[in-house]
Amino acid sequence: MTTTDDRPHTPEPPGDPAPARPARTRAPWLAPLGRRLHFYAGILVGPFILIAALTGALYALTPQIERVVYADELRAPVTDGAVALTLADQVEAAQAYLGDDDVTLSAVRPAPNPGDTTRIMYLQDGLAESESRAVFVDPGTGEIRGDLTVYGTSGALPLRTWIDNLHRGLHLGDVGRLYSELAASWLGVVVLAGVGIWIARYRRTRNRREMVRPSNRRRGHRRIFSWHASTGIWLALGALFLASTGITWSQYAGANVSELRTAAAWATPALSTAIEDDGGGAVDPDDHANHTPDEHAEHTGHAEHTGHGGATPDEESAQAAVDDPAMFDAVLALGQTVNITTGLVEIKPPTEVGSAWTVNEIQRSYPTQVDGVAIDPSSMTVVDRVDFDEYPFVAKLARWGIDIHQGTMFGLPNQILLFLTASALAAMVVMGYLMWWKRRPTRGFGAAPEPEAWAAAPWWGRVVVVAVGVLVGLWLPLLGYTLAAFVLVDVALGLRRRRRSTSHT
Repeated sequence: MTTTDDRPHTPEPPGDPAPARPARTRAPWLAPLGRRLHFYAGILVGPFILIAALTGALYALTPQIERVVYADELRAPVTDGAVALTLADQVEAAQAYLGDDDVTLSAVRPAPNPGDTTRIMYLQDGLAESESRAVFVDPGTGEIRGDLTVYGTSGALPLRTWIDNLHRGLHLGDVGRLYSELAASWLGVVVLAGVGIWIARYRRTRNRREMVRPSNRRRGHRRIFSWHASTGIWLALGALFLASTGITWSQYAGANVSELRTAAAWATPALSTAIEDDGGGAVDPDDHANHTPDEHAEHTGHAEHTGHGGATPDEESAQAAVDDPAMFDAVLALGQTVNITTGLVEIKPPTEVGSAWTVNEIQRSYPTQVDGVAIDPSSMTVVDRVDFDEYPFVAKLARWGIDIHQGTMFGLPNQILLFLTASALAAMVVMGYLMWWKRRPTRGFGAAPEPEAWAAAPWWGRVVVVAVGVLVGLWLPLLGYTLAAFVLVDVALGLRRRRRSTSHT
């Protein structure tokens, strides 16, 4: 039996809208993706950053350590009323000390201040690239105060050179330098991802005070997180500075930086030592703009001042410098009438016939004094000059960045700040591992946060992330390779999780 509804039917009014469907909201994806990247980079690249930070903190203290360890070589007694010997006399004293040793005079660094020693520097077989043999002479008496191997434009002594090589390459040569490039490349990514996580957390937490100041009231994971987050946000700018300046020393990314600066006319000018051009005329004083010295000379192994790892100087011109050491006094005096105004200078004889002598300021503290002049020894005329005031602005920034990174720009305060920043970076890595350890599962490695972050991203977000990753990878090759490896591993782990979840259903 069927039944009918006898209630009258009331038609809907025309134009009445259909019931509205609830708006679809997309889950957040960028912040979770940043957390995932921060986790992977922190866990897998953390050891490289930790080593770079610890060795960098040690390197920051080396100028002070050097003054204590090598006090006899660096200092000489100051006698009231004593008249300093000429550079020629000091060179002759060094030559007499060396006797028949097979060396080639390459540079002289006069004592910059009373109580300092003069360095007479030589090239010698068996030295590594950028190394020289330095004889330390008392400028008042001609006494030989020491005989050491020095490194690069900074004139680093053996202890600092050893720590420097540990910091940039673990004493493993070019292969070891990959570790420092990997650390510098990923440090910026880790910091930027961490800052993004901090901002997102700060906006939604009620305990904002703990995000800027460590809380000791918490226990366990929460306490470590408070220290990690609050320390990290104060450390971010310093860490980004160290990452960006450290990149310029690296093998592959550093070469990209140099090519960009050259293409954009931001390169550091260098002295031209050619006395005559191919046509027999005088050299163009502006020709130095076409030469680019290595401003990382004291920290890379590719220095403007090279040992026998580079080309051997012409024996005739080098012998002429030994036969007439008074030329060191003459070219310095002429340079001081041009643009040499500091005591920290390096005087170099010609490296081949037809080249000029050079006098370069090597003061790396503020105010920066790195002017240079090239002098024709036959006519005692200036053939070229370089003035720091005329550097391109980016070249000045590069010079300042390098000197701050090495702790030479502002002396002891600079060194202390570097030491604290590097030590705090090392502590951040350790705190990151402690947080992971306290929250790890009882078995296995522990999954990274937000495994579905990539799947939650809109199509345009994925395009942007991939495009940015490719561009960064082209600029920072080691970052690009390892990032691609992380993505492949993450995809493989995601597929594995899905298969397991499917098999359990």
